[in-house]
Amino acid sequence: MAELQSLSELGGQVATAQPEAPVHVQKLDAFGRAYATGKRKDAVARVWVKPGSGKIVVNDKDFTAYFGRPVLQMIVQQPILAAARDGQFDIIATVAGGGLSGQAGAIRHGISKALTYYEPDLRGVLKKEGFLTRDSRVVERKKYGRRKARRSFQFSKR
Repeated sequence: MAELQSLSELGGQVATAQPEAPVHVQKLDAFGRAYATGKRKDAVARVWVKPGSGKIVVNDKDFTAYFGRPVLQMIVQQPILAAARDGQFDIIATVAGGGLSGQAGAIRHGISKALTYYEPDLRGVLKKEGFLTRDSRVVERKKYGRRKARRSFQFSKR
């Protein structure tokens, strides 16, 4: 093998392989809907997104009837408003497990994922807002010799 005289000769011999960015494609079912699963705490939401008038249905109820608190309604609508797609998609969600706050977070996660499956161009906007990241915090288990996960029993001298 011949000796190299400079670094530029070395660059000509070694092929620089750049990893290609993953290409996100549209994923639709037979009915033209995008499906995604969202999770938060113990809640699991199944979400379908299809073109429509902007109606959101959760467990066969309007989402304003299902989530009484305005904060939870706002959480559900966040990905749609961030993507500037208000009134363009009908969203059907079934959610189980956990409490109302966890269910709202699970639906938000599911809507975000389903929107990226329907329109892959929205991925950058939703990822920047943090809606595509699953919040992995869950309740810590109770330990033996403790009253709760970390709290000790009350100490009494006598």
